[in-house]
Amino acid sequence: MDDESGYFQLFVEDGNFYNRILLGTLLPEQLWVPLPHFFQTWLRNYIGGLLMYFIPGFFWSFYIYHWKNNVYVPREAIPSSEAMLMQIQVSMKALPWYTLLPTIEEYITEGGWTRCFPRVHYVGWLHYVVYVALYLILVEFGIYWMHKLLHDIKPLYKHLHAPHHIYNNKHNILSPFAGLALHPLDGILQALPYSIALFIVPMHFSTHLVILFMEGIWTASSHDCINAKFWPIMGSGYHTVHHVTYRHNYGHFTIWMDWMFGTLVEPDDHNIRKINLSNN
Repeated sequence: MDDESGYFQLFVEDGNFYNRILLGTLLPEQLWVPLPHFFQTWLRNYIGGLLMYFIPGFFWSFYIYHWKNNVYVPREAIPSSEAMLMQIQVSMKALPWYTLLPTIEEYITEGGWTRCFPRVHYVGWLHYVVYVALYLILVEFGIYWMHKLLHDIKPLYKHLHAPHHIYNNKHNILSPFAGLALHPLDGILQALPYSIALFIVPMHFSTHLVILFMEGIWTASSHDCINAKFWPIMGSGYHTVHHVTYRHNYGHFTIWMDWMFGTLVEPDDHNIRKINLSNN
């Protein structure tokens, strides 16, 4: 029993360490040390979420819209400052709720309710690599179907997902800041496969956190409208197709699920025009 409690205590120690690294660096101790562990963790996730949203968003927008002006994105397709500010406002309203999900994940993992492990040596490096691969496959599958259901089920689309599709390439307002500009429940539902996977596949919890927060960089890059293709990555070219046709390219990191289930469309202008004509 002592060994088991010590095993789960490692998750708590890791959480305390991450809290000290981020909160201790950015905030005076009197603002966060008195908080209960759960709220310290949420504050760390919230501040981490802000950093992962604004730093890649600002630097990438500066690079593609100003430094490399008219190189990656035509000048007439650059979104306005007003459009990007609107996306930031929507994202800021939702971010406190988004970051509640990894906080709850951490809480239940510390309680021993998931299949996570705290150190690689508990499973070995070979199993670690296999588990991460299975975890990513499960996440990819889950997010594909969650995203597709948010389109296919009319009440879910109307009340949750449709607001994200006002940021549309046809109106030149899709930008790196649009990735998290979702209804809070929409964003949580699309991230939920990450949480569910922790109950199915043994997963190194710190690796899970790293992947989850790298999502901030990924969502920025996948909404920049640059038509780059790096098979099998679901890059912004593929995701821009989704924002044009609404019925294709639901995948997350890769195109495999769309290929398997027949919803893949290559980011080719001719293909997009042909689909738009058939929809009209």
